[in-house]
Amino acid sequence: MLRLEWSAGTIVAKGDLPPALAPFFRYDPRVRCYRSLAIQYRWVVERLRDLGEPYEDDVLHPLPCSIEPRELELRDYQREALEAWMRDRRGVIVLPTGAGKTRVALAAIARLACPTLVVVPTLELMSQWEASIRQLLGVRPGRYGGGDKEVACVTVATYDSAYLNVEQLGDKFLLIVFDEVHHLPSPGYRQIAELSAAPWRMGLTATPEREDGLHVDLPYLVGPVVYRRYVREMAGRWLAEFDIVRVYARMGDEEREEYRRLTRVYREFFRKRGIRPGDPRAFERLVALSVRDAEAREALLAWYRARRIALHAQSKLEILGELLARHRNDRVLVFVEHTDVVRAISSRFLIPMITYKTPEVERRAVLAAFKEGRVRAVVTSKVLEEGVDVPEANVAIVLSGTGSRREFLQRLGRVLRPKGGKRAILYEVVTAGTKEVAISRKRRSAIGPSEP
Repeated sequence: MLRLEWSAGTIVAKGDLPPALAPFFRYDPRVRCYRSLAIQYRWVVERLRDLGEPYEDDVLHPLPCSIEPRELELRDYQREALEAWMRDRRGVIVLPTGAGKTRVALAAIARLACPTLVVVPTLELMSQWEASIRQLLGVRPGRYGGGDKEVACVTVATYDSAYLNVEQLGDKFLLIVFDEVHHLPSPGYRQIAELSAAPWRMGLTATPEREDGLHVDLPYLVGPVVYRRYVREMAGRWLAEFDIVRVYARMGDEEREEYRRLTRVYREFFRKRGIRPGDPRAFERLVALSVRDAEAREALLAWYRARRIALHAQSKLEILGELLARHRNDRVLVFVEHTDVVRAISSRFLIPMITYKTPEVERRAVLAAFKEGRVRAVVTSKVLEEGVDVPEANVAIVLSGTGSRREFLQRLGRVLRPKGGKRAILYEVVTAGTKEVAISRKRRSAIGPSEP
């Protein structure tokens, strides 16, 4: 009789392998058995059941679980999302920031009452999930990350810790929830999904699309998108009404001349090498060539400097000053691409900053002051885009960014939690005559079929 066994992130098949299972396995001469990645476990078992083949199963070793099955109270769209996922117990749920994705996942855990691993990108999110699990499920979760290695019926792990320890975790859970699932398809993190045998998988995100296109692997790793709602659909009822205002900055004469000179340098390089500037992979080719080609390095440096001028034109700071004065009675988040500019803004306008280098104690103190109204504005780079709850903010000012739709949605999401009917505003400050303008138009498509 065929026997399936767990083996450090893989499934070992001992005995006669039915021909129908051949696509899932490869022969491993070291153990003289067939071996498959653990992610195939569900499909292997389903195929065996369809064939009516008898087999022994020693793959999953789930942790004891004391959760009592229950139904959590949900909003109508959250219930729709849960039911869509329950049909196959695999898939990605796409909801805007602030729409309650976490509660949908907790409702699934409460209904299935099974050992569950929740994977999150940051320690901040780990703490938020831990508090929600205690409150809504009534159990003490395990923590796996930040120095902790404790497993329980419901365990919350960071992507980094799950990646490093998946061979020990992969057979202990029936359900895996990937929060901010757009992180998963990266070359390293994808192994969390591939080396886990959990048959049920849920992904949560505000936007699954990745700039590198690797989101096409999500249906294999977690499941297809089973439910999606856009920001525009939910504004006014579940999210705050909002306006997006584009403000144009002008380059000074010296900035404009230098920008044009640098732009000519890298465009001329593209022309000489037969690279179309509009080609999505043009920049990747430039980076690859720069490793061994001095002219390519010069073109890459010109591209970088031109981008810096566009992102940080001096007039943007004047506009920022005007906006801060206009919204002196609001809670304002200022987003900037580069850390050195964050520091410059913090010094010039005397507002606290949060960067990836900010100590945890200081970060918490700044956010507490912001929440209590002792601080009206905070400037940051990327730290507050994901995994940090800032419900008091109602104005976002984007001075610069990568231009990705995900980044745009995350920044908009920081100001969309309802605040007593107060309308949220996101300002995009873009430099006229640069690619920033076209990028701004493109990334707005993330909020839904039509712009506000």
